[in-house]
Amino acid sequence: MSKLAKLLINKPLVYTLYFGLSFFAVAKSVILSHIHNNYFVYKYNFINVIHQHTVFGPQPEHFTDLNHYGPAFAILMAPFALLPDGLGVILWVMFNALVLFKAVQLLPIKDTHKTIILLVCAHELMTSASNVEINPLIGGLIILSFVFIRDKKDFWAALMIIIGTFIKLYGIVGLAFFFLSKDKLKFILGLVFWSVILFVLPMFISSPAYIIQTYHDWYGDLVAKNLSNMGFTLQDVSVMGMIRNIFNYHQLSNIVVLVPGLLLFGLWYLRIKYYEVLPYQLLLLASTLIFVIIFSSSSESPTYIIAVAGLAIWYMNLNRPFTTLEVSLFIFAFLFTIMSPSDLFPQYIKFHLVVPYKLKALPCFLIWLKITYEICTRNFDRDLAVNKEISA
Repeated sequence: MSKLAKLLINKPLVYTLYFGLSFFAVAKSVILSHIHNNYFVYKYNFINVIHQHTVFGPQPEHFTDLNHYGPAFAILMAPFALLPDGLGVILWVMFNALVLFKAVQLLPIKDTHKTIILLVCAHELMTSASNVEINPLIGGLIILSFVFIRDKKDFWAALMIIIGTFIKLYGIVGLAFFFLSKDKLKFILGLVFWSVILFVLPMFISSPAYIIQTYHDWYGDLVAKNLSNMGFTLQDVSVMGMIRNIFNYHQLSNIVVLVPGLLLFGLWYLRIKYYEVLPYQLLLLASTLIFVIIFSSSSESPTYIIAVAGLAIWYMNLNRPFTTLEVSLFIFAFLFTIMSPSDLFPQYIKFHLVVPYKLKALPCFLIWLKITYEICTRNFDRDLAVNKEISA
């Protein structure tokens, strides 16, 4: 094994980079007294809920952006919001990194592959940490829902999905793993149970009438946000955003792109005999993590930690020598998706091509199409035979 290969799978080094880069990014903001506005959006979600003030709409006295998270988020945010801002924001960022870390650690793959996935995610995680984003947590919840369903822990898989959905709707894509469940009734009952619990829970720190009204307001807020994303420079980093900006076709409806995307995504469910095969299941996981980002008009650069986790899982799931195409796609993703927010990336290309034309989404879209092709054509018969031998 070469020295470079040994470095790539050196756990202490990779773990240090994974957590260290994010810690550096958020600690720097605290030291310079420039805590990112997103933290105050999260903090005041909790404060507004306990005081029964609206959590939506402008609140310039507290933050300059808008809150788009449900009232259940207040429960999760409480331990951090009650701390001094400097400590709270650091612990929040590291908590997000830890959830994604634990989720990857629980994947049913080789330890060396887990280490490389974390290494691939490290820089994108730092981008997310710089913006104090919630997306590492959401990505971790999606992966955990997959892991728990595979481990026949459907009740806890349901909790992961409902937490993600009640905080930020992305979590609902965990339902894509429904057909992997061995006890679908238990899974459905778990979804119902946890939905009731998370719906009622915020009422204990506010009131039933307030929470019901807040959920009604949340729906209107999300509809308005979806419409506003299309005209915002840093939002809509998606397939739809690329088409709108590259072809100057800003009236393009999301549904025109989303429906074909859903049909392609659904091709996974056609090869029923491979449902039990781990490499085939991992293709679904990778496809889901990428799909939810590249087909969302709400996606922005820091959101891509979820998609990057997906492309890393795909790359480690090939289980054969990489082809030139696969290596090229990975390098393309590393440069334009992972490194493009960095100061190391050519600034002219960044500000004149990548940002205005939403090109951060392009490598992920191409890899997602490659995953879809593998889903339709890859031969899993050997894996299926091994699976049957183990079952026997």
